[in-house]
Amino acid sequence: MEFVISHLVKSYGSKQVLKDCDFVFEEGRIYGLLGRNGSGKTTFFNCVNSDIDVNSGDFYFRSGKDSQDKISVLPEDIGYVVSTPTVPEFMTGREFLKFFIEVHEEITPDKTIDEYFDYMMIPEDDRDRLLKDYSHGTKNKMQMLVNIIAKPRLMLLDEPLTSLDVIVAEEMKNVIRSQKEGRITIFSTHLLDVAVDLCDEIVLLNHGRLEPIDKNNLGDSDFKEKIIAALRDEENA
Repeated sequence: MEFVISHLVKSYGSKQVLKDCDFVFEEGRIYGLLGRNGSGKTTFFNCVNSDIDVNSGDFYFRSGKDSQDKISVLPEDIGYVVSTPTVPEFMTGREFLKFFIEVHEEITPDKTIDEYFDYMMIPEDDRDRLLKDYSHGTKNKMQMLVNIIAKPRLMLLDEPLTSLDVIVAEEMKNVIRSQKEGRITIFSTHLLDVAVDLCDEIVLLNHGRLEPIDKNNLGDSDFKEKIIAALRDEENA
């Protein structure tokens, strides 16, 4: 399965944020969407998630590289994890998961609720506490968990490690790595080292376009400087 971006354009008034974007994302890989703050990463995700309308262009699934089929992207195909988690704070963690599973009748869970908690390394004494009392990192884990339970084809992760302490960030990285098979994962970040550590491939969002980066060259300091220079050039454009 592939996720195809074709001539995608998005403007806000006279400001063109996405300019004729083209890219093909392949199943089973984690793509690091690298760009400066304000470069359009969240706009790109919001377009793909149909939260905002695009000016022109298209995006769709297709069954393989040589296939001509265009498979529409449905809401249930997408999991979207944002940097600032929003959870129903009047519920406990257990109530939230139980409610989510009951509402989404099309979902067939492959674990019990406690097994899901174990998988996300959420302590037992947190599971029956109100979500409003959860730490930022644990709320982030809960947001990630409901998207894992839903089993989307495409996972959009918008700076999900922001503001997490080093232990929770490493736990989240391991979860993301363990979930890549059978789906397409796009992980946005403005941190080059995070992208290199976590992602199989890196895509630079630069001047409104998606540009592939050869990760094998990223150990070369001169190559890193070229990326940083490109991002600085975008800021000054």
